[in-house]
Amino acid sequence: MQKPKRITLILEDGSSYNGFSFGYEASTAGEVVFNTAMTGYPESLTDPSYFGQILISTYPLIGNYGVPDDKIINGIPEIFESEKIQVKGFVISDYSFEYSHWNAKKSLADWLIENKVPGIFGVDTRALTKKLREKGSMLGKIVFENEDIEFVDPNVENLVDKVSIKEKQVFGNGKKKIVLIDLGVKNNIVRCLLKRDTTVIKVPWNYDFANEDYDGIVLSNGPGDPTFCETTVGNIKKVINDEKPIFGICMGNQLLSLAAGGKIYKLKYGHRSHNQPVKQVGTNKCFITSQNHGYAVDDSHLDEGWEPYFVNLNDDTCEGIKHKDKPFFSTQFHPEASSGPTDTEFLFDEFLNLIDK
Repeated sequence: MQKPKRITLILEDGSSYNGFSFGYEASTAGEVVFNTAMTGYPESLTDPSYFGQILISTYPLIGNYGVPDDKIINGIPEIFESEKIQVKGFVISDYSFEYSHWNAKKSLADWLIENKVPGIFGVDTRALTKKLREKGSMLGKIVFENEDIEFVDPNVENLVDKVSIKEKQVFGNGKKKIVLIDLGVKNNIVRCLLKRDTTVIKVPWNYDFANEDYDGIVLSNGPGDPTFCETTVGNIKKVINDEKPIFGICMGNQLLSLAAGGKIYKLKYGHRSHNQPVKQVGTNKCFITSQNHGYAVDDSHLDEGWEPYFVNLNDDTCEGIKHKDKPFFSTQFHPEASSGPTDTEFLFDEFLNLIDK
């Protein structure tokens, strides 16, 4: 085996972390974020919410179960959250050059090279994550020896426009017609809807869906700053008076909140873990959730008739909103989490029950 090349992760504060390459050999730059999952790197790496970001895995051993086949079922990959790796780079502690799993078709390194995504191992990822938690989100770059590139801030662009589909797509042939606004949707949202006897009409982020024939609307997850999606917010406002059920997830929560008079602010380092506790407001029910977002909702500005639905038990941030009388609700966390806890997948049933009513 050829000896891995030395490469370096450099943060915008000037600190650097040396390691070795195990992916595509090209320098890259983006916003540095972390993920606390023990498993699920195929799902995380293909999550469009990570678009433009350099992802750190806090779990020390990565690559030991390889990468599964990307076979298509019902029009979407069976396991992956999108059709390709979305991150700009992958930072890990220890890379397993040998992999073993009944479903594995290739190594993680080969998959990164196919997708032209660099990877660096040999980094103290837990110390690196601690720095991000103390100092906040930072820009970073992965550079090879004798190379250098500029830092890139992905959040100054409309990232949703880069990951959303360009033409309408239809999945399934179920009884209930659901318009799914693609803001960077994870495929498991589509899977969760299809297994509940629905027809999913997936449309671009700026699509005017007011004249579509549908029973309910799902606003998906997505990357970056939600305030770039003014067109989507305007389209949501058009259909609120129709009183057909609306369910927002992650970015979808933020856009529904903007349509309802809420404000958006950037978190210090975001919620990026598979074990975030949230409480349903007005009850003693607590759920463990998967989350991946850098922005949050200030619910103190919501219009009359709206109220918080869930609250984060770590920092008291808003984790969802709902209307007191109309069939509209949203969550900042991922009820379709894959990989991740499935405590809140029942919310898809709640959404479809609203349609039945």
